[in-house]
Formats: sequence, C-alpha cells, structure tokens
Amino acid sequence: MIKVGAVQMVARTADIAYNLAHIRELAEAVIAEGAKVIALPEFFTTSIVWDRRLWGCSLPPENPALEMLQALAQNHGVMIGGSYLEKRGEDVFNTYALVQPDGTVSKHDKDLPTMVEGAFYKKGADDGVHETSLGRVGTALCWETIRTQTVTRLKDRIDFLMTGSHWWAPPTRWYVMNGFFDSMARSNQEHMAAAPAELARILGVPNLHAAHAGDLDGRILLMPTDKITGIFPSYLLGETQIIDNKGAVLARMKREEGAGFVTAELDPTPASPTLETPERFWIPRLEKRFHLFWHHQNLCAGAMYRSARRQGLLRVND
Repeated sequence: MIKVGAVQMVARTADIAYNLAHIRELAEAVIAEGAKVIALPEFFTTSIVWDRRLWGCSLPPENPALEMLQALAQNHGVMIGGSYLEKRGEDVFNTYALVQPDGTVSKHDKDLPTMVEGAFYKKGADDGVHETSLGRVGTALCWETIRTQTVTRLKDRIDFLMTGSHWWAPPTRWYVMNGFFDSMARSNQEHMAAAPAELARILGVPNLHAAHAGDLDGRILLMPTDKITGIFPSYLLGETQIIDNKGAVLARMKREEGAGFVTAELDPTPASPTLETPERFWIPRLEKRFHLFWHHQNLCAGAMYRSARRQGLLRVND
C-alpha cells in the first residue's frame, strides 16, 4: 500500500506564472499529507479555450514547469506528473511529463487533440507506457480516457494509471439553445464522472485522475477561421478521483469544491478487469450531438493550427 494524491486546480488562461505558482502550492500541500505519487491535471500551465494568446504559451523541452516537477520529485522523494504545451521543432504537443523520485523524466504526447485544443497542438504517436521504480505507469489525457484505442495501447502493459483532464461544459448562455445545451451538459457531466473508473475497470488497474474546476470564459470557433467566433461562457467539470484496481472510487472532488486535492492509501498493482472493452471508437455511448460537435470543432481547430504554423505564430513562451 502506498499513499497517493490527485490535484484539482483552478487555472487562469494563458497565465503561466500564476498557474505554476498555484500548482506548486497544491502539490506541496498534498506532499505534506504524505503522498508519494501525485497526479496533476492536463494543461496545468494554462487552461484551454479559443484564445490567440495560447499560441505563445508553449514551453521548450527543458522548461520551468518540468524543472518544478523535478525539484518536487527529488526534494521530496515522490513521483509526479501532469501535462503542458511543449514545442519541439516546428510543432507543439500536449505533453504529459512524468518525473520519478530521482529526477528521471519520461513523456507522453496526447494522441488526438480534443476539439478547440487542436488549434494549439498536434497529435502524438507514443504508447504512453512509462517504466518506473514503482512499476509500469500508463498515462492518458482527458478524452483519451474514453477512447478504445487508449485501451489497445495500454492493456496488459501497465500496473497503474495516472490521468488528467481539462474537460469543459457546453456554453451556459446561448439563450436560444439553452434547452439543448442544458441536457448536453448533464450528459457530459455523467460521462466525465464515470470515465476514470470505467477506464480503470477495463484495464484492471488503479487510476489517479487530476482535473480542473472553475469558470471558463472565452470564445468558440464557428468556422475554420477566427474572424467570426461565438462567446463561450462555460466551466470546467472537476471530478478529481482516485480509483482502486477493482474500479472503486476511494476519493473524489467535485467541481463545486474548487481547488484542492484528494489522497488515499492504494495498492498500485493490477487486478483482473471487471469491464469489457466496447467494440466501438468511444468507450461510452456518446450521443449524436457529441459526434457533431467533435467533428465540427476538430475541423475548425485543425485549420487554425495549420494556419498558425504556416505564419510562424506558434511560439515558445519567454
């Protein structure tokens, strides 16, 4: 048994300095509670919404966020990981950096950008399996946790999961479509709440899932250009959870609880899966409206990423 923790943060869009200070404070607090493995959220350096400033929020492979993780790991003898935008060559990736107690770093790039995220990074191609002193760790980010291709790359290859999300709700003030978005929001929240345990049960491993909470206020792409955009008043869904190897939720934070963390005593070893892998692309049965939003936003965001790359707008934050 080992004490583990997962962090829930309330980030500021495109404010790397604030977010690094915020996540460091939360990480130090959970370490002070005795946690030896700590999961941080996806995009812990900045939240994501349509905002041109994010083209300048990528970090180089050696960067202050990674240095912070290494300092925490080595100074406190912990394993810690989370994701940020990392620029390598001409492209940007959503990179999960996992740091072991001796400072060793391994990385996983998210396989497919989720909707508006695609305006700021491209897909990765690695398997997300990390060999560590505590066993084989699998990493997955947000909607990676609800795709069967994630199961394919991790099944029978890991001892436990470290996952993170930046999962947002549909817009809250599109008054002519409130009924449509209200029902979509309820379904969306249910998918998010169930995702960490469902993936853990399919793989038969524990899962440390870290998340974002708080308001999200920006714009949304309506076409493959940002000359016409819509308002996007929304919020992040929270659901920071620690799941055991049978799929039981040992600790949980809802979005209404804001920033903080959860801890639990956990056996970080695999067991027999308790849920079959569905024979489809998505693990949950997503309603048609999710499919429509997924394809539309991926089209718009992908066009913006390619345009930004051609124009040299993808910049390392200085």
